[in-house]
Amino acid sequence: MNEISETPDQGTLYLVATPIGNLGDMSERAREVIEQAAIVACEDTRRTGRLLELLQLRAQRLLVANEHTELSVASTVVEVLVQGLDVALVTDAGTPAISDPGQHLVQYVLDAGYQVSVVPGPTAAVAALVLSGLPTSRWVMEGFLPRKGKERDTRLASLAVEKRTTVLFESPRRLKTTLQELADLCGADRPAAVMRELTKLHEEGVRGSLGELAARFSHQVKGEIVIVIGGAADVTVDDDVVVSALRKELESGTTRRAAIDHTSATLGVARNRVYALALELTDDP
Repeated sequence: MNEISETPDQGTLYLVATPIGNLGDMSERAREVIEQAAIVACEDTRRTGRLLELLQLRAQRLLVANEHTELSVASTVVEVLVQGLDVALVTDAGTPAISDPGQHLVQYVLDAGYQVSVVPGPTAAVAALVLSGLPTSRWVMEGFLPRKGKERDTRLASLAVEKRTTVLFESPRRLKTTLQELADLCGADRPAAVMRELTKLHEEGVRGSLGELAARFSHQVKGEIVIVIGGAADVTVDDDVVVSALRKELESGTTRRAAIDHTSATLGVARNRVYALALELTDDP
């Protein structure tokens, strides 16, 4: 267990949430932390510099910490913390480490024995979830789906049996394709919502079935997009369906272990049940 007691002479890495659209959502505490921090680590110095200018804030120093550099600059961050100075981590919009850089830097700082704190605020996933009208008691964050290949197929198929509400991020140019694939795999009648440009001037929230949403967004749109999908109804998967899926995996050249794992994840069936059926299948003459 990694427990850290607060030490007066050590600095803190603050994860600072920034507006996802409306600048009025920037908290007073976030403003204070950014202005007093020795370094503001960010994805893009130009975008963050522009944001701070609009918010009438001044950073002492900006440091690029994006998906390619966050680990390489981690030692620099720790050097600042050693001096008893604070570092603020921001992303282009929303909360750091939520489908944005930050996770690796946080782990590095924690492993080095230094404090990490959070200045909570806007996050597109939670905003879309509560606006969707779908169940919020149990939900899962999927972030961005893989763009193509078997990994994408597997992730999409798993959503067909996911019983919790699911939140996805998507780009405008792939929205049409993703909604159609979701409608095909999850069923056109599965309830869902598309939230676009949250908290901005042209905010749009469209709720309906996946089939309706696929038809509604069959054209190109603009802006930041979040898709929220209702959970799957309880459905019993017959052994014949599991065996058929296993046969398909094995015939494609997949190992038995990989076939079991993929079938279990895709159909939402317990792995021990799939394993037992796989043994029977491979023992058949």
